Amino acid sequence: MQRPNRLQKKRVFLFSKHKLLIIISGFVTAFFAMFILVGMFTSIDPNYRVASNTVKKWTNNITEVHFLSLMMMENRIFKEALPEDQTPIDMWKVVFELGTNVRMHDVRSLLGRELPGFEMYDREILIAGEGTDYTNLTVESTPPLDIVLEEREATTPEEKDEEKPVEEQEKTTGDKDVVYIYNTHNRESFLPYLPDADEPDDAFHHEVNITKVSDQLAKDLKRHGIGAEVEDADIGAILNEKGWNYSSDSYRASKDVIEAALTDNKDVNFVFDLHRDSIRKDLTTIEIDGKSYAKIMFVIGGDNPNYEKNYALAEKLHALLDEKYYGLSRGVEMYGGAGRNGVYNQDVSENALTIEVGGVDNTMEELYNTTEVFAEIFSEYYWDAEKVSGSSGEDE
Repeated sequence: MQRPNRLQKKRVFLFSKHKLLIIISGFVTAFFAMFILVGMFTSIDPNYRVASNTVKKWTNNITEVHFLSLMMMENRIFKEALPEDQTPIDMWKVVFELGTNVRMHDVRSLLGRELPGFEMYDREILIAGEGTDYTNLTVESTPPLDIVLEEREATTPEEKDEEKPVEEQEKTTGDKDVVYIYNTHNRESFLPYLPDADEPDDAFHHEVNITKVSDQLAKDLKRHGIGAEVEDADIGAILNEKGWNYSSDSYRASKDVIEAALTDNKDVNFVFDLHRDSIRKDLTTIEIDGKSYAKIMFVIGGDNPNYEKNYALAEKLHALLDEKYYGLSRGVEMYGGAGRNGVYNQDVSENALTIEVGGVDNTMEELYNTTEVFAEIFSEYYWDAEKVSGSSGEDE
């Protein structure tokens, strides 16, 4: 074998030296580029920074308990730093869920990607109230429009006695209606008042329906000094007139009505769409201090780009309800994705909420008990917010 001569050795050495210089120059350039980029991203106006809602949601859920549980894997002494009311997180369970994408507490994650159409029924629990899990979330009854509009016999529900304004109620919005209440599914009714109906899909009526709950809520709010307007448009009739579908076009029809109302009334700050759930009484009723109430559930439209603001309101109201009437609120769920509306007209206002009040088996007495409590809690929230903003609506 011929040995490389001195000239060949020199060429190899020069080539290696040249390649090494290129590598070093590349590292130095990348190092300085990293510093420049970090400086740019940290000094740029926050309005123009790159952000990820997914990362934000994920990091918002990380607490000191997560960090302490992670450190405890190496040193058990960190357990002493845990708050008394907290228990360590099973990090092996976390690792398993991250590795398999199967959530131990949610059986849907095991088969959800395997069964065709299963994701149509997928949703997220943002706040789980007492007893709420993925097996008892809201159920929307969406029969054909002709079933909704069908004439049915109904008994006259009990009316609530007129009550005097809350004592010592000094604050008031005056002649301003700051709350707008409407019903996208305005014919949703209740089985106790429909003698010929037995199933949730038959619980519809043109008079005895969820609109009575809206009317009562407006009265209860006014007792606390908060003006409220109730929409009287019959969305079912609008759908029939336009030949639209009940399941897919109801929110489309109600949005036209909402936008017209908000154009006419610039004082509206809160928009509530009241519904009746289709699940049964054992899941929609609670007794507190010997009094029976219809439970409520807040529903957030996950396809609304600004849903975080709507969620912030629902979160606060749920917390206030839980503080005084524990278990009355079933929590907050987020609904969205392919095959459904996913916005629920909540894009009209950052203070727009969809609220499920009771279910098909609840009585008006139970529903009215709930509107009274909700008005009380909402008034606390409203007047506290007015105090903070410094724009009290109190009459002079």
